[in-house]
Amino acid sequence: MKIVVLDGYTENPGDLSWAGFEALGSLTVYDRTPFVEGNAEILRRARGAEAVIVNKTPLSAETIGALLPELRYIGVLATGFNVVDIAAAKAAGIPVCNIPTYGTTAVAQFAMALLLELCHHVADHSRSVKAGDWSRCPDFCYWNTPLIELRNLTALARKCAPAGKGARIFIKDEATNPSGSFKARRSCTSVYQAKKLGYKGVVTATSGNYGAAVACHAAMAGLKCIVVQECYDSRGVGQPEIIEKARKCEALGAEVVQLTVGPELFSTVLRLLEETGYFNASLYTPFGIAGVETLGYEIAQQFRAKFDRDPDVVVCTNAGGGNLTGTARGLRKADCHAKVIGASVNLTGLHMASDAQFNKKSFTTGHTGFGVPFCVNPDRSDVPRSAARPLRYMDRYVTVSQGSVFFITETLASLEGLEKGPAGNTALAAAFRLAQEMDEDQCIVVQETEYTGAGKHINPQLSFARQNGIDIHFGDPKDEIPGKNIILPAHPSLIRVDDVDLDRVRRSNIKNAVGTHKDELTDDDIRYLVEETNSSEEFVRSVIAGL
Repeated sequence: MKIVVLDGYTENPGDLSWAGFEALGSLTVYDRTPFVEGNAEILRRARGAEAVIVNKTPLSAETIGALLPELRYIGVLATGFNVVDIAAAKAAGIPVCNIPTYGTTAVAQFAMALLLELCHHVADHSRSVKAGDWSRCPDFCYWNTPLIELRNLTALARKCAPAGKGARIFIKDEATNPSGSFKARRSCTSVYQAKKLGYKGVVTATSGNYGAAVACHAAMAGLKCIVVQECYDSRGVGQPEIIEKARKCEALGAEVVQLTVGPELFSTVLRLLEETGYFNASLYTPFGIAGVETLGYEIAQQFRAKFDRDPDVVVCTNAGGGNLTGTARGLRKADCHAKVIGASVNLTGLHMASDAQFNKKSFTTGHTGFGVPFCVNPDRSDVPRSAARPLRYMDRYVTVSQGSVFFITETLASLEGLEKGPAGNTALAAAFRLAQEMDEDQCIVVQETEYTGAGKHINPQLSFARQNGIDIHFGDPKDEIPGKNIILPAHPSLIRVDDVDLDRVRRSNIKNAVGTHKDELTDDDIRYLVEETNSSEEFVRSVIAGL
């Protein structure tokens, strides 16, 4: 039997033996067969062969027909067989064989490698390090998530804006972090500290992305992880977004303890810390906020690299204040003087810790029920003084409606091909409106995005709202009443921001800080309050005088 291998080098460059084929008949092996001027060279080499073996050399219907009647077998040295005209071979009664198990292990390895690359961006970081970014970074933590211009969303904002208005809108895509949000920056420093000190595991209290971030980095560090969630109301009903995050934490190897909403959250965490001896990796720590500083620093460095200037405005989603605090501190470390604007979802009238109201809201992040209280009274049991101090850094504080955030989430997907969760889109909804107040040559950066999933998607969230008696319709978001309805903007021009009275917030902060000690204040105390409220000595003294 005459056997011809038309392109054997790819499969056997010299490290394998053709002895198995040689035992079957007369064997001729060509390293490569060029496919030029039709199939002439293929026909010349394969003429008279009973068996033709190929890897990538094409065998067309015309070629197969010309090799008849001698040709009785076609073998493909690969898994795919698209190089052979199967229909023509079948019509001629010629079997075509491939190697279905070719490279199975290697394919699995490469698939895992690609998944890890998508999660960790090793190649991107490698290029960045070689470009000198690591050596220029002032912090131990180093990240490199992309800064993306939203050209289509900018164009839509300009259609809604007065002539000459409509700043360019950018996002820092933090969803590309391993756990899917900027919380990876915060958690990695906590987990690193736990590992450094010799702890066997970590415990955190969170209903949000931070739990997934801690679980992710604990897995990478080989530490046990327990995530404690306020998940359900007293009926045992939980929000889709929180349930989704629980699944993510469990997928990352964490044990998830789910509680009904109420005061037992922190007592449970303290009990678990005592029982396990694990490290307290809860949300607000000085080194956690330091991790977020890298985000602000990167925004400044990346923007300067692209445009040789600083952005005019950076919009940060604000709830507990750590996000805004860390980002603003990073901007300052980079000597970036962009205006910092905080943005929250307006849930006025609803209380995060209320059992009756727990499921009346459709967002667990960027919540005014956190944002304002943590500005006026940041010194809480779970928030040390060195951590979240958002009022120090806010130049402006605005709120947007739930309906506006849902609208901008879908708009981002349909116009930019980016499907993101609600947290960063709170700031994006605000930025969309704020851009319309700014000149076309100005730039506004939304400081973070987050992943989306089955529970975080707008459809299950809106369905859940309906199930809890929330009316959903199109109209003007200004008429939205939290806990009663969600109004999707009938037109993008209806998206608006409402300013929080920062002077009122400052007065409340000073009142809480001073208490009954106004007559005991020193000059150092006054200077502290000036920094704490981002105001002036005149303002602070006038507030104190009125107490």
